[in-house]
Amino acid sequence: MSKRPMTVRRLADHFKLEVLAGEGNLDCEVTKPGGHRPGLEFVGYFDYFPMERVQVLGIKEITYLHKLTELERNLHIRNIVKYHPPCFIITAGQDGLKYLMRYCEEEGIPLLRTSQSTAEFMAMMDAYLVKELAEHIGIHGVCVNVSGIGILLRGASGAGKSETAHSLIRRGHRLVADDVIVLKKLSPRTLLGTHNGKTKEFLALRSIGLINVVRLYGRKAFQEETRIALDIELTKWQDNDLNNDLEVEERYTDYMGVKIPHIQIQLQPGRDVASLVEAAANNWYLQQQGYSAVEEFMSRLQED
Repeated sequence: MSKRPMTVRRLADHFKLEVLAGEGNLDCEVTKPGGHRPGLEFVGYFDYFPMERVQVLGIKEITYLHKLTELERNLHIRNIVKYHPPCFIITAGQDGLKYLMRYCEEEGIPLLRTSQSTAEFMAMMDAYLVKELAEHIGIHGVCVNVSGIGILLRGASGAGKSETAHSLIRRGHRLVADDVIVLKKLSPRTLLGTHNGKTKEFLALRSIGLINVVRLYGRKAFQEETRIALDIELTKWQDNDLNNDLEVEERYTDYMGVKIPHIQIQLQPGRDVASLVEAAANNWYLQQQGYSAVEEFMSRLQED
């Protein structure tokens, strides 16, 4: 699945940043998440300088530059711009930046500005870049959010994934993606599910066709993204393979190195699959809280 490059232009458009200099180089790519405040670099320490990151200049950095003599200020700025970071972003709407604008224009480095505080902007930008630059893949299936729990519904074509999702939506749960699910790896233990943009809000139902869940059921029927907690596969009913053990053996599906608990739900006419998905989600939640129905049941047996 091709990845849309993250550019300074996309960053500026997303956060509605004001362009002060370097407008001709807004298509420069940002390849690393997380911003950097170049305080140490302004005093001449460049060991471990993350030049590939967005450089954020807050009140402390700009106040320091204002207090320098013109000669000192020019020297410090020249030492940083020669590394050609993707861009500089000024926070808190600070002004008096003509000297910085001149160097950025000469070196072709975008200089941007926001009225947001440094802490607020960096938190928002870091979260945005982590998602946009995350390793990702596309898989076939349906992604839903059931009572705050992200679930992948997979299975063969015609297994009833979309119909199950529709039943869940009617019960107050939310659709995230149908047909193509984009999975993003945010950390070794965190997988985010979202849509690819083209299928946003749409659900394809056999014999009915394409529906827009927001138009039919309101804004609450759709969610942009969700952290994936369960991978549920809808499979054919097999009489000789029905597992009635007290506790089903734990299985996992690996997505880009992130292991997601895997459950199989066997299909049979008249079986309320949506209710089983709800039960699986609620049971997963209880397990995260440290509760085990099997342990409580066995404990009761031992009391006799």
